[in-house]
Amino acid sequence: MDWKSFLSFERMVTPVIIKILFWIGLIASIIGGVIVFFGGIITGISQSEFGTILGGLIGGPLIILLGGLIARIYCELLILAFRINETLTDIKKILIEKS
Repeated sequence: MDWKSFLSFERMVTPVIIKILFWIGLIASIIGGVIVFFGGIITGISQSEFGTILGGLIGGPLIILLGGLIARIYCELLILAFRINETLTDIKKILIEKS
C-alpha cells in the first residue's frame, strides 16, 4: 500500500470494505433464510398448521435469493459512486497533463 496516496485520500479503501460487507450480507441472508425455512417447518409440524410449513418452505429460499440480490444491488450502487469518482479523477489528471 502506498501511504502517500492513502493519507492524501487519492486511493479509496471503501470499495474493499463494501465487498466485505456484501459477503457479510450474503451470509446473513443465507442464515436468515435457513432459520425461516427450518423454523417454519418445525413450528408448522408441532402446531399442525400447513400454512406455517408452506411459509417456511417458500419464505426461506425467498429470503436467501432476495436478500442476496438486494445486498448485491446495494453494494454495486455504492461501488458505482466510487468508480465514478476514480474516473473523474483520471480525467482530471489527463486534462492537467495536456495543459
